[in-house]
Amino acid sequence: MTAEQQPLGAWPRGRWSWVALAGVVVLAGLSALDLYQHYTLGDGALGELFGFTIAPGPLALVLGLARGLSLALAWSRPRAALRIALVTTVVSALLGDAISSSEPWPWAATAVFGYAAILAIAGARGMPRRRLVRWWLVAQVLSVVFYIPAWALSTTNFASGIVMAIVSAVGAVLGDLLRSRAEAGRRLAEQEVISETERGERARLQERARIARELHDVVAHHLSVVVVRADSAPHRLTAVSDEVQKEFAEIGEAARASLTEMRRVLRLLRDDEPQPELEPQPGLAQIPELIDSARQAGADVRLKGGSVADVDPAVQLTAYRVVQEALSNAVRHAPGAPVRVVVGRSANALVVQVANRPGTGAPIAVGSGHGLVGMRERVELVDGRMTAGKTSDGGYLVEVAIPMRAEVAGDDSRTRR
Repeated sequence: MTAEQQPLGAWPRGRWSWVALAGVVVLAGLSALDLYQHYTLGDGALGELFGFTIAPGPLALVLGLARGLSLALAWSRPRAALRIALVTTVVSALLGDAISSSEPWPWAATAVFGYAAILAIAGARGMPRRRLVRWWLVAQVLSVVFYIPAWALSTTNFASGIVMAIVSAVGAVLGDLLRSRAEAGRRLAEQEVISETERGERARLQERARIARELHDVVAHHLSVVVVRADSAPHRLTAVSDEVQKEFAEIGEAARASLTEMRRVLRLLRDDEPQPELEPQPGLAQIPELIDSARQAGADVRLKGGSVADVDPAVQLTAYRVVQEALSNAVRHAPGAPVRVVVGRSANALVVQVANRPGTGAPIAVGSGHGLVGMRERVELVDGRMTAGKTSDGGYLVEVAIPMRAEVAGDDSRTRR
């Protein structure tokens, strides 16, 4: 946010509100007293020109209150405050004369310090430097306008104009310095927040890498054992038929594929390793292979559709993962049940359905719900919708609709070449 866009506060808070109120009251009182004692109010140049006089007491009180009002408005309406201060100075100069040439005119002493205070407050509250300079110049121009006829008459003390210029300049510089200090403090606070966020992100990445290592150590060990046992089973066991040997070979191959894919995904979670060469990600073209693998495991799976053109790679990967997880859930929770997989297009969306009827055997494992959560999160990453639940015949249906072109892709949706 720039200085011009910073909102100005209405009034100081806390103890500073009492300090500000005291300053307003003191300025109003001293201004009225100064004007009443050191100036002949009511019969100044304007009175002489039009031939009228005003009671000096009430006039001094009104002008003092106007000076106090200008300071009170400095926090919320700095430009209005500066205008009131200038108008008050003009009116007091036109309606009154200094009692002697040693008295400052047209700027009374209280007017000088009041105007400087307003410049300081306006600058501290965000008024840009060029505006502060502009208001300072306006005050000096006003002094010159009054000093020209006074110089011709030799009736005023010109040193007061120099004092006015110096004191008001000090107020403007002080306000600008306070604003710069406040901006530096805000930037420092923002940098601290950014640093804290970066530390949190670094800790999150480190924890993610640690989880990846733990997951690799645990899962890779067990999958490696499966591969070894499946490969060595025909040699360790006697009288193993060809069909059984083929089954063991397929189990070992599936375990190797799972191990390879798990390691690839885990590499994405680790930020302390250079990324390997990019490899193709599975998509719609690999869904028939996924179906064949499920059939080889004994599942009754039927595929309808599957070939859809002009589909974003991230959407294809999401559809593949949904079918993969839904098939896994159907095989584990409804063994023996026929499963129907439908992949098609509806308007500008890719539609995937995986439905199964009630199983004929006991569930192989009890679900934790993480699979459905993961599918839903993956679908939402590509701006899709997912519904999942039991059907009227006691089966289960997972249905997903994803726009053909994904706006956002997940971590492992990077297209690998």
